[in-house]
Amino acid sequence: MAFCLDIKGDYACFTRPEMKVERVSYDVITPSSARSIFESILWKPAIFWQITKIEVLNPICWMNIRRNEVSSVIPAKNVQTAMKNGKGNLGLIVEENRQQRAGLILKDVHYRIHGKFLMTEKAGPRDNLGKFAEMFTHRAKKGQCINQPFLGCREFACSFEFCDETSSVIEPINEDRDFGYMLYDMDFSDPKNPQPMFFRAKMQKGIINVPERNSGEVIA
Repeated sequence: MAFCLDIKGDYACFTRPEMKVERVSYDVITPSSARSIFESILWKPAIFWQITKIEVLNPICWMNIRRNEVSSVIPAKNVQTAMKNGKGNLGLIVEENRQQRAGLILKDVHYRIHGKFLMTEKAGPRDNLGKFAEMFTHRAKKGQCINQPFLGCREFACSFEFCDETSSVIEPINEDRDFGYMLYDMDFSDPKNPQPMFFRAKMQKGIINVPERNSGEVIA
């Protein structure tokens, strides 16, 4: 069962994993980022979202920025200790960990993303496609979400709108591009050692067709 969302945002950064220090975005939204938007509206252990198509509705525009970040995170061991003892050091002094980084991000992005959900092995006897389809449609039409959807980085929030046969249709940009290998998603088969998956992203007339997760077009 397929669904469609219209996504808009002032800024976006779908960070390329090969860039170790500075943040450099992919040219368009990645399937994993698109999936997270669907999940922000409806997530259940019984379903898994699969992105099928990405339509680029605005020209691809870039912007250089500098922003402050922190160079470290609170260790997980400190959190576990605090949970166990009821106290602990969970603070992070920003002034001692601040560093400034440059970034190449996207601006004025507008996408139409298509996806479907599959039932997982965690589905119960009362779970079915119709039940979750109704839940998602109801929430998406009302603008309800579990958490604020974002475009790559949490500070780059986006708006969404449910698309159906009554929605006005904006044509994708009339452009063909080969973006090369792009991050598809993370494989969490081994939770202790998640592995990235990639696919060859080609845009034709503003449309990127996303292959199935288990197809030969997705490589680890």
